[in-house]
Amino acid sequence: MTDTDIAPDPLGTQIFSTMPFSERLGVEVLECGPELVRSRLAWDESLCTLGTAMHGGALMSLADATAAVCAFLNLPEGKQGTTTVESKTNFLRALRSGHATATAKPLHAGRSFIVVETEIRDDAGKLVAKVTQTQAVL
Repeated sequence: MTDTDIAPDPLGTQIFSTMPFSERLGVEVLECGPELVRSRLAWDESLCTLGTAMHGGALMSLADATAAVCAFLNLPEGKQGTTTVESKTNFLRALRSGHATATAKPLHAGRSFIVVETEIRDDAGKLVAKVTQTQAVL
């Protein structure tokens, strides 16, 4: 079964819908749970820079939203949200077709901060970007 055969995750879709920008970009949620959140963004000419490469800002937005949901699902009891306070991205290759698929996993879920690592891969499974993000617990 390929990602194109997977139905969107209903819980993830509901959580992502609270972020209108992600919805506007067309982010599709594939899997959603505290240990792993996976979403994707289809390549589109409107999301590109020169040379038909998906813009780094679009890729970072995908990673930020995916990590935010992962952090939200790892909130300490009694807390209601998070906000990104730091994000580091390494771009490793261009994405010129297909989908950018982001997979976020928690590295640390503390009382004040949650650290999430997100990998973005192309349809062939090649690493496009690696993002480490810190979310402050609100």
